[in-house]
Amino acid sequence: MTGPRLACAVIALGAALPASNFAAAAAAAAPEFSLQEVATGVFVHFGRPLPLDAPGHDDIANIGFVVGERCVAVIDTGGSIGVGSALRAALVRRTRVPICYVINTHDHVDHVLGNDAFRADHPSFIGHARLPAALARDRAFFLTQYAGDLRQPPSPDQIVAPDRLVADTLQLDLGGGRHLQLRAWPVAHTDCDLTVLDDRTGTLFTGDLLFRERLPALDGDVGGWLGVIDTLAEQPARRAVPGHGPLATDLSAALQPEKRYLATLLADVRREIDAGESLQQSLDEAAQGERSQWLVWDGTNPHNVTRVYQQLEWQ
Repeated sequence: MTGPRLACAVIALGAALPASNFAAAAAAAAPEFSLQEVATGVFVHFGRPLPLDAPGHDDIANIGFVVGERCVAVIDTGGSIGVGSALRAALVRRTRVPICYVINTHDHVDHVLGNDAFRADHPSFIGHARLPAALARDRAFFLTQYAGDLRQPPSPDQIVAPDRLVADTLQLDLGGGRHLQLRAWPVAHTDCDLTVLDDRTGTLFTGDLLFRERLPALDGDVGGWLGVIDTLAEQPARRAVPGHGPLATDLSAALQPEKRYLATLLADVRREIDAGESLQQSLDEAAQGERSQWLVWDGTNPHNVTRVYQQLEWQ
């Protein structure tokens, strides 16, 4: 959900686990690792609505996998190697089909740090064409601020970048007539957002292009995100797995609260800049009418206001 620009505004993370403890921790956590089959062969672990400075911060994103007859595609891997290992353990209890793809919907820490747990399966790691640059930009920050979520000692090779890139669209064949449609989007939530649609069930993994209940976090472009929302709402999805929050069965309706917040944020900051108000005044005032509608407000709205203010003040 969040990259360095937002994460640096909160207190970083708990104590590191020794490397030898990761497997044991994952094994102990596996029986309690919740997993829902939201459609035939489509499994999702729903993350918790926690702030980044809370215990359990590595388990806040929705992650999952899709099972075909030939192989399995994992979609996002969680915010630590421990969470990624728990996801893998839950997967292998449900199928003997090999893991051929690990897909990342964007670069934020809560979606990618579990990648290393799947390295031994030798999958193809897939992401947006701009994901390698984003991870290169983030790597040093992840290694210092999220060291406790990696094997010890933390090392750059644990931040696994994609070996297959999506510049526009890509179809993956999982076997048995099950195909995934991957789509790369313009700058919106981040500059490397990717969605994954399972044709067979009409299940769309939106990544963080859709937040439900948890306040959307902006590390891309607010105007771009509003434009993407309108196009995303037209996708042929019977259900949507957001990056955060509960499953949606009406994608267009599920996008409306997020669209309302982002439009309010943009309008309020633009009005305050036009009136000559300072960033501090904007932080106190912008989008405050939305506060009661969202979780994790205090750590996220100030970041969003700052980003929009800085973008608009030079226009």
